[in-house]
Amino acid sequence: MPNENAALPSPILITGAGGFVGRNLVATLRALGCGDLLLFEKDDTLETLADYCRRAAFVVHLAGINRPQDPGEFYRGNAGLTETMLQLLAEHGNRAPVAVTSSIQAVLDNDYGKSKRMAEDAIFAHGKATGAPVYVFRMEGVFGKWCRPNYNSVVATFCHNIARGLPIEVRDPAYELPLVYIDDVVQCLLDVMRHGSARMDGEGFCRIHPVHRVTLGRLAETLQGFARARGGDAAKAQGAGGLPTLAVPNLAADSFEKKLYSTYLSYLPEDSFAYDLNMHCDARGSFTEFLRTPERGQVSVNISRPGIVKGNHWHHTKNEKFLVVRGEGVIRFRRIDSDQVIEYRVSGDKLQVVDIPCGYTHNIENVGDGDLVTVMWANEAFDPDRPDTFALPV
Repeated sequence: MPNENAALPSPILITGAGGFVGRNLVATLRALGCGDLLLFEKDDTLETLADYCRRAAFVVHLAGINRPQDPGEFYRGNAGLTETMLQLLAEHGNRAPVAVTSSIQAVLDNDYGKSKRMAEDAIFAHGKATGAPVYVFRMEGVFGKWCRPNYNSVVATFCHNIARGLPIEVRDPAYELPLVYIDDVVQCLLDVMRHGSARMDGEGFCRIHPVHRVTLGRLAETLQGFARARGGDAAKAQGAGGLPTLAVPNLAADSFEKKLYSTYLSYLPEDSFAYDLNMHCDARGSFTEFLRTPERGQVSVNISRPGIVKGNHWHHTKNEKFLVVRGEGVIRFRRIDSDQVIEYRVSGDKLQVVDIPCGYTHNIENVGDGDLVTVMWANEAFDPDRPDTFALPV
């Protein structure tokens, strides 16, 4: 297994450092302690690029043109800049490894695809002529934080609009998109920097992994579900009420939903990071559901006033965990076919989880002078159509 702590080359030249992939790569490299970065952007001079090409120990070529006003800019910004950079490396006798991000659209017969293919050919020719290691990544559509909406990413556009309650256009719900996540892109680039290793296809191109495939319809539905989970105006725009559903998606490791959820939250307006919860209040205190998951139950916060007893019920299958985070309380249990009462003293001064098994009627009493605050987890979310709570005093 490759050593994730292997040293990175220094200095590293990154063209297009201010773009979507560049910003994420630079942030990661700096977080890893890489201070010697040669960052080249579109307003920098060729003299600057020449100096960087002389000094670089590794080159990551990200700069390119996606949506020019003149199709000729495709060739100048994609093929032309690549050829200029490679010529400067050769003039300085610099055989540093070169990694370049291309696109699966390089196989298409349009100006963008042709310009990308010309850049690829130039990179391969440079490697053959100089002996420098070259890595050409043909990438699917990339999504993640900091991608520009209404530009060249439907994910970024959908996230931006849905988070603001703006309409989106789904022309063909069945159209399937191949997507790669920005953190996976950065990791694959780190792998070639550290180890010279990449996942190759049969044509000599490096590939980002994993690739996630999703239809436009499912993409829109999933993001709209994220909006409904938080409630507010964004949820109302999806035809839902203002109250949040509190749903958290399946967050299995490396899942598309996990990556998309993180991406969506990064597009929230800065005045919309917070959202209100529906507090069920009465003279005894309050009960507020915090979140729901499809396979991990729900989390709630219970507040009890001094002297208040809550509970006195039991479950067939549902089990819970109680965690008192403030105040003093007593949790009592009695198996429903027994007279024996079991007590647990709980306090916010000593965090301790108390499991609530099924088949035991139970309650919690506030025996302190202030509010008793308890975080409660249940292994299944409340469903009024399938009740599993039965009143019975302890």
